[in-house]
Amino acid sequence: MTEPFRYYLRVRYIECDAQKVVFNSRYGEYVDVSINEFLRAAGVLQAFTDGHLDFQLVKQTTEWKAPARFDQVLELSISATRLGNTSFTLFTEFRIAGDERVDDRVIATVETVYVLVDARTWTKLPLPDALRAALQEGAAGRTTDHAGYQPRLSPQSNALRA
Repeated sequence: MTEPFRYYLRVRYIECDAQKVVFNSRYGEYVDVSINEFLRAAGVLQAFTDGHLDFQLVKQTTEWKAPARFDQVLELSISATRLGNTSFTLFTEFRIAGDERVDDRVIATVETVYVLVDARTWTKLPLPDALRAALQEGAAGRTTDHAGYQPRLSPQSNALRA
């Protein structure tokens, strides 16, 4: 099975409540940032920043299973689960990075449905073949690390995730 795109971030103090647990609203923000990095790694972000394409969120469902806390590094794994005519669905799994006791445990999932639109008129557009192919490939095996976590991965892990 192909490795998904991974995004690493460190939980900041301001993103937590008094118990140092991540506010629930921050998960949507984390997904938003990670989707931009996913699209950049897939080679299609520029089509949205420089071109006539845009996408709008139409539905986002979050399920929490365990908390994330201040200063933990979160690993987000992103994959496309549905490519429609004008919409696409991306699925994000959250894990706590580096904790061998819970390394494989998913602490939250977020399913996000977007619709592709013309950036000028906001009318729906069919997914172009190049975008569809990039989403389908999903930046497989690539990683973006905003937490500075990756150097701490073992050499074998780095080879798998490079």
